[in-house]
Amino acid sequence: MRPPACRGRTNRMQARLLSFLLGLFILTPAMATEQAFPPTASGVSELKTLPAGVLLRSSGKGEYFDGADNLFMPLFRYISRHDIAMTVPVEARIRDAAMYFWVAESQQAKVAGSEGAVVVERFPERRVASRGARGSYSRENFERTRDEILTWLASRNDVEADGEPVAVFWSGPFTPWFVKRYEVHVPVRPRRPGA
Repeated sequence: MRPPACRGRTNRMQARLLSFLLGLFILTPAMATEQAFPPTASGVSELKTLPAGVLLRSSGKGEYFDGADNLFMPLFRYISRHDIAMTVPVEARIRDAAMYFWVAESQQAKVAGSEGAVVVERFPERRVASRGARGSYSRENFERTRDEILTWLASRNDVEADGEPVAVFWSGPFTPWFVKRYEVHVPVRPRRPGA
């Protein structure tokens, strides 16, 4: 029989290992109450319609990849303060940095209006070209995926770009880079004749 001190140390080590493994493999979508819309599979380009919805926005200065950490916390504090469940994905505007949290329909009554750095916005239904991918949420990955969706979009004769590409993040911050899922969306409109 092991002495009590050894048993306690073994239990603590087991608990740490279990916490590490859970943190390694649990993704935000599994913890979130709802998905705002279905994800686009990695390596796939498609047209899809995003539903109308209520989103919370936190804005910054410069480009998103230069200060993303400053955008997340005001949104997280807002949903924590108002007991609003997390919904995925999180959207990010790259130029004129902004981050958006979707609010599930079941949670919208908890939204208390704009507060401090967080602005409540209502978006109409939106049509986008979407490219799914896996990897870290880096500028390089965003630019590569953005270029892929813009090339795919340019080959189509039914729709054309109607706005700036945005990043769409599906996985939590502690998800390993090699399993993180993201998309790049480009707003679209019907292609004009002769364009």
